[in-house]
Amino acid sequence: MDLFGEEEPKTEYAYATFKASRIINGQSMELPPKGALNFVISHHFGKVNSGWYEWFGLDQANIRFGFEYGLTDWLAIGVGRSSVRKTYDGSIKAKLLRQSSGARNMPVTMTYFTNVAITSLKWQYPERTNYFTSRMEYLHQLLIARKFGSAVSVQIMPTYIHRNLVETIEDQNDVFAIGAGGRVKITNRLAVTGEYYYLLPGKTADDYRNSFSIGIDLETGGHVFQIYLTNSQGLIEEQFIANTTGEWFKGDIHIGFNVNRTFQIVKQK
Repeated sequence: MDLFGEEEPKTEYAYATFKASRIINGQSMELPPKGALNFVISHHFGKVNSGWYEWFGLDQANIRFGFEYGLTDWLAIGVGRSSVRKTYDGSIKAKLLRQSSGARNMPVTMTYFTNVAITSLKWQYPERTNYFTSRMEYLHQLLIARKFGSAVSVQIMPTYIHRNLVETIEDQNDVFAIGAGGRVKITNRLAVTGEYYYLLPGKTADDYRNSFSIGIDLETGGHVFQIYLTNSQGLIEEQFIANTTGEWFKGDIHIGFNVNRTFQIVKQK
C-alpha cells in the first residue's frame, strides 16, 4: 500500500460516550482509565412533596461514598458504602466490546457490571438464628451503548438481581429488569440525561414502581457534577431498581446529585 501512496485503514474508537461512570443512578459503560481512581459522592434528599416543614425534602438525606479504580483500560473494581440500610458494596466492571469504525467495525460498546451488596443493619429479631448470607444481594448487568455522532448517546441495560432473603415467601428472590438511558450534549460542558428501569412482570413489579430519573451533567474539567430528579431513594442498583416506591405524579420526587472526581494514581508511560 505504501508503494501506491495509500494509507492502510485505521480503527477509530468512540470515546466520551458518557462523561461519568453513571448515567444518573445506574451505571454507564464508562470505566476509569488504567491507574486512575474515581471518587463518587452520591446524595438523595427526601421527597419534594414532604412540604415546608421538611424544607421539601432537603432536611432528609441519604448518601453514598464510592471508589472505582481502573486496573486496566478494560477492567475496573469498586467499593462503596451508603446510608440506605447501612449498605456496603463491591463491584467489578469489564469492557467486553468497544464501538469502532474503519479497519474494525463494531456498532456498540458492551460492558459487564456485577455488584454484591451487604446490609449491616442490626437484626430485627436477634433472638433467632440469623445468617450472614441473609444480608447479601447480587446484581449482574450488561451495559450496551452506542454513540450517535458527537451529541447523542443511548444505552440499554438488561439486569438480573438476586436477593438471598426476602420479606415473605411470595416475594421474588430473583428480579429481572430492562433499563434504558441516554445523554444529549448541549454544549461541550453541559448535557441532558435520562434513565428508566422497567421491572419485568412479577411480585416485585406489582409492589414497587419503575425507577425514572432526569438530570443534567456539568463538566468543569476536574469534576463532573450530575444534578437530577428521581423517584428512587436507593443509591445502588439492588435498591433503586427493585425497591422504588415513589410515584412521579404524586410528587414522590427526590432531588439528587453525584460528584465525580478522578485522580491519576499511576502515571501512564
